[in-house]
Amino acid sequence: MSEIREHELVIVGGGAAGLTAGIYAMRYGLEMVLLAIGGPGGQTATATVIENFPGFPDGITGAELIMRLGQQAENFGVTFESAEVKQIAPEPEDGRWRLDCGSTEIVAEAIILAVGASPRRLKIPGERDLFGKGVSYCATCDGFFYRGKTVAVIGGGNSAIEEALYLSDIAEKVYVVHRRDELRAERILAERAFKVDNLELVWDTIPAEILGDASGVTGIALHNKKTNEDSEIDLDGVFVAIGYEPNTSFLEGLIELTDGFVVTDQRMRTSQPGIFAAGDVRDTPLRQVTTAVGDAAIAADSAYRYVAQRRSER
Repeated sequence: MSEIREHELVIVGGGAAGLTAGIYAMRYGLEMVLLAIGGPGGQTATATVIENFPGFPDGITGAELIMRLGQQAENFGVTFESAEVKQIAPEPEDGRWRLDCGSTEIVAEAIILAVGASPRRLKIPGERDLFGKGVSYCATCDGFFYRGKTVAVIGGGNSAIEEALYLSDIAEKVYVVHRRDELRAERILAERAFKVDNLELVWDTIPAEILGDASGVTGIALHNKKTNEDSEIDLDGVFVAIGYEPNTSFLEGLIELTDGFVVTDQRMRTSQPGIFAAGDVRDTPLRQVTTAVGDAAIAADSAYRYVAQRRSER
């Protein structure tokens, strides 16, 4: 039989958003626990260098930033537990929520979902081995390192073209590799891309393999879907921009989702009372560490107000 525990607040996720929410929740005096698979981390921890997080003029590695956030949360008294939430269900008697964590069940007044989203992978040879050595999923994070170099962006939607336009101001040459014969990006973005001299679109083409060695990416192998021709391009970096996959499979049927992402209002409230969301898991126009921590501060404030209101009604 599962152990059953009670908390005022449960934060699910140990990335930048979850840790920030924990810091704020402790400052509000909420009795809480933070659940994360394997402890603090998230997408932030995988970033080689973060140069756009305020307060670090020389940049900071993602691992160090998460370590500092984790230490700060621990200093405030945040309790961490390594656990995977398999399901969340309402407690019909009193409006609380029950989290199924396998061997443990937790009943909570409020929940902050900070489970993040994972960049969709190409799942081709070389991608995993060269991650962080020329393969990136964030031009804003890593584009600076490719000044004067040659890179490729994989994808044809808004995110891919935005990344390509951003990189075109940094890199000497930018290829956009797209599997179709027209862009899926909004017209205004597409037209802007067509006018950039150092940006070349490679149509009807899919990546077959990312090439490289111990020093990093050296090129990419391509396959044209219409002509069946194979080719290679010499590159210094590959930016994959084919979308994100939110880590929300356990939330289906519980709260409102859009393409898997959690829908919230400006107070980070979801469609269910007492459940809030923060960071990359939200349906949001920008997924950065800075926006994640901002979301988390609001979510913690909203959770505190919700719990305080329920206290006063008892």
